[in-house]
Amino acid sequence: MADNGNAKGGSGAYTINLENFSKRLKVFYDHWKEHKSDLWSSSDAIAIATPPPSDDLRYLKSSALDIWLLGYEFPETIIVFMHKQIHVLCSQKKANLIRTLKKAANEAVSADIVLHVKTKNGDGADLMDDIVQSARNQSKSDKPVVGHIAKEVPEGKLLETWTEKLSGSGVRLTDVTNGFSELFAVKDTTEITCVKKAAYLTSSVLKNFVVPKLEKVIDEEKKVSHSSLMDDTEKAILDPLKVKVKLKPDNVDICYPPVFQSGGKFDLKPGASSNDEYLYYDSASVIICAIGSKYSSYCSNVARTYLIDATPTQSKAYETLLKAHEAAVQEVKPGNPMSAVYQAAVAVIERDAPELLPNLTKSAGTGIGLEFRESGLNLNAKNDRKIKHGMVFNVSLGLHNVQAETTSEKTKQFSLLLADTVLVNERGHEILTAPCSKAVKDVAYSFNEDDEDVAEVKTESKTIDAVPTKATLRSDNQEMSKEELRRQHQAELARQKNEETARRLAGVVLDLNVNDVPFVRDLVIQVDQKNEAVLLPIYGSMVPFHVSTVKSVTSHQDNRTCTIRVFFNVPGMPFSNDSKLNSQGAIYLKEITFRSKDPRHSSEVVQQIKTLRRQVASRESERAERATLVTQEKLQIGNNRMKMMRLSDVWIRPAFGGRGRKLTGNLEAHFNGFRYSTSRSDERVDIMFGNIKHAFFQPAEKEMITLLHFHLHNHIMVGNKKTKDVQFYVEVMDVVQTLGGSRRSALDPDEIEEEQRERDRKNRINMDFQNFVNKVNDHWSQQQFKGLDLEFDVPLRELGFHGVPYKASAFIIPTSTCLVELIETPFLVVSLSEIEIVNLERVGFGTKNFDMAIVFKDFKKDVLRIDSIPSASLDAIKEWLDTTDLKYYESRLNLNWRPILKTIIDDPQKFIDDGGWEFLNMEASDSETEDTEESDQGYVPSDAEPESESEDDDSDSESLVESDDDDEESDEDSEEEKGKTWEELEREASNADREHGAESDSEEERRRRKAKTFSKSRAPERSSFKGAPPSKKPKFR
Repeated sequence: MADNGNAKGGSGAYTINLENFSKRLKVFYDHWKEHKSDLWSSSDAIAIATPPPSDDLRYLKSSALDIWLLGYEFPETIIVFMHKQIHVLCSQKKANLIRTLKKAANEAVSADIVLHVKTKNGDGADLMDDIVQSARNQSKSDKPVVGHIAKEVPEGKLLETWTEKLSGSGVRLTDVTNGFSELFAVKDTTEITCVKKAAYLTSSVLKNFVVPKLEKVIDEEKKVSHSSLMDDTEKAILDPLKVKVKLKPDNVDICYPPVFQSGGKFDLKPGASSNDEYLYYDSASVIICAIGSKYSSYCSNVARTYLIDATPTQSKAYETLLKAHEAAVQEVKPGNPMSAVYQAAVAVIERDAPELLPNLTKSAGTGIGLEFRESGLNLNAKNDRKIKHGMVFNVSLGLHNVQAETTSEKTKQFSLLLADTVLVNERGHEILTAPCSKAVKDVAYSFNEDDEDVAEVKTESKTIDAVPTKATLRSDNQEMSKEELRRQHQAELARQKNEETARRLAGVVLDLNVNDVPFVRDLVIQVDQKNEAVLLPIYGSMVPFHVSTVKSVTSHQDNRTCTIRVFFNVPGMPFSNDSKLNSQGAIYLKEITFRSKDPRHSSEVVQQIKTLRRQVASRESERAERATLVTQEKLQIGNNRMKMMRLSDVWIRPAFGGRGRKLTGNLEAHFNGFRYSTSRSDERVDIMFGNIKHAFFQPAEKEMITLLHFHLHNHIMVGNKKTKDVQFYVEVMDVVQTLGGSRRSALDPDEIEEEQRERDRKNRINMDFQNFVNKVNDHWSQQQFKGLDLEFDVPLRELGFHGVPYKASAFIIPTSTCLVELIETPFLVVSLSEIEIVNLERVGFGTKNFDMAIVFKDFKKDVLRIDSIPSASLDAIKEWLDTTDLKYYESRLNLNWRPILKTIIDDPQKFIDDGGWEFLNMEASDSETEDTEESDQGYVPSDAEPESESEDDDSDSESLVESDDDDEESDEDSEEEKGKTWEELEREASNADREHGAESDSEEERRRRKAKTFSKSRAPERSSFKGAPPSKKPKFR
């Protein structure tokens, strides 16, 4: 029976594609007829006998024909092709499936399918006599020529009987292997699709599994054997979802067990295997990885060599092999003889490193498809067969047993291997495994450079003039070096932050700084992944364009050159955002065309640009979608295993409303979210995993509670309260009342027992929460939750500091992604990724506290202030901000941020032109001003009140950013002309205190204010010479 172009057997479990069968059967018969005398040895009939199934990996022409023609391997089946008939000897089940092909075979080649059903225990000898007699009748000769595959040894009773029958029947046997080799060499579109999928899986396994695995093993210095790496890689191939490839596991298999070699023992033959020795990755070591996978029985292959702290000999050998391999790939094009591929590689070796010629492999690879090594398609120096469009090659080139300059047994000899799956197309060729880079920078690992870099930095830091800071005054030269490195890093962050802010505010992409353009030796198109830019060579210079300005990119290849056309977004084009692009008087670049003689680089760079555009577009669309995500999905209740993830008797904050007694509840983790419920039916909260922005686990150390805290993307209702923060906690200490009223001794046995009981309770609760967190983290690591990027974050207590984020003092603790305070309400959760800059205010000598102003990337949000942070925490906070790549500034005054942000929003271009955030750079402003009075006027100690009411009004009415130097000078002149006495100053201060509701100062306070004012009026002048030696006295900074 036929259904939708497919032939089904009686059971319906297997189907044969009738269209493929008809097309390929006709191709087979046409090829047989056209090349009967040369490739098919003038055979009158062609007999194919497929052996019984085997668990071994093997490649047979008979099995390949079954798969190519029928879609499946038909074991223990004999098919004899004649000009007018096709005889099939098989079991009843196979006959039912093949019977459905009769009509298709007759229409395609006018041949009738004749079925010979073998009994279960019979040898089929009598049926074989009928087939041989039919061959005699059709050839009209007593000794017909029967083609067969001579190299395949008969296996099993059926095939042995068939071989004996042919030998004793008087027919002439001839080998037709070359005919099948030529038939399978050129792939049709369906076969090419299968090869491409196999190559994509192979390259994904190497790129996303093998390389990270090797890097982790080397980085953690683990002992892992080659055979265990082989097993893990094989599992990754057979389960494509592990490497983020959406292919059905049933259609996937390995071409051969993955090969890992290191430690001086190398075998570059195709049948090599991984031994049980440990992976060797010491200095001057070489690691070879070879991986092959199949999709729908079509093979692909890739091999790479990784160098660890390579010696000059190894580096030169690899670079030479890389050039030879690229030259070989370039010759894989229609019309070239196959020998040209190997000869191109030999020419490179002879030119660049003739001493390596004896170490070169004798072949540059073979054809690949249904067989891993297709016979007759060897890329060696003697094969003059022409390369044709549709062929696929495994271009493999290596250097074997090269002598190194080391004396170690495991490194004195090394081998190198490179292999890629290459498709021949109308434009030349396509490297299907190109995503696996073989560039030197991607395969050569150096673990000695870090120490050299550190030493170099320390040496250079000693020559830098010392800057008098708090860290310098109280520490040695080593801390000075750390401070200088931090300054340099902050300067770089300031530049990046200004550019990022400019891009976000202006709605256009700023050109990169000249220093950001990567150095390139050749003027060729480059893709800068870090800055998301495309570098185009224009008039001898590399000009960067952000990828968002690129509308599309195309490439076209003719015989000798490749043309690349880049189209840009300009006003007036369809789907362009004219509001962002329109600028009066601006000139826009619409299109630019390049011609290249290197088609390989052209195709790679076009693919890189398209990939980068997709990534940026995906990120922006994801951000836009998340902004509109409000409606929560429905909670999917987990199975019995999921119910094991449960915390009992926990409290919730914010608490449910109502006048009844508050109850504890249970927190359960289900398939796609959490559910908290108490014994009351109306007290239930569902938190979806997709709505969780940050998750925190804070065990009790110096606090009274152990907690889990969830900061959400969108608000949810807890009872009748709308909130973005939900917390579940348990009190680790019981409220205890001393009935006796008298103080207990520290040695009281009851007191000691009570303390031990409290410690045990705290440890037990912390452990329960930790177990719950571990189970949930394991659940979040599943594939369907990868995009949510969820993991419980633990606050880093050693980085914590005291401050006042709202109204009360609290202990604020950084985490890896946030700044949090989770004990006191309202909670504080600040995502580091949402912070634009941090301004440390009221920073200076003589102040006990300072403030922190956090400016968000969304300038419409109010600035978050954390007040009264102890000055002792200043250096630690600066070090933490620098480590997390957050730009910070310091100022002596508290700034009025609302008018500042309003000014930026109203005129972002002026903000950008004026230097961005650099108006906050206190050090830059100090170095530019030479007048001591001007610099001192901006410094007001935090504990001193304003000198006059008019000055206070002026400071409130004007933005600190827009203050005028002329106004400051006039104010100073007027103050000097007034010449107020001490009594007048003291009277004004007391009046100001009364207006602010403060009590009258004590005599001691008045004396302290006098001393401060006097020291301010007589501040020493600072030298304007930048190279002057630093003063030993502490300066106001």
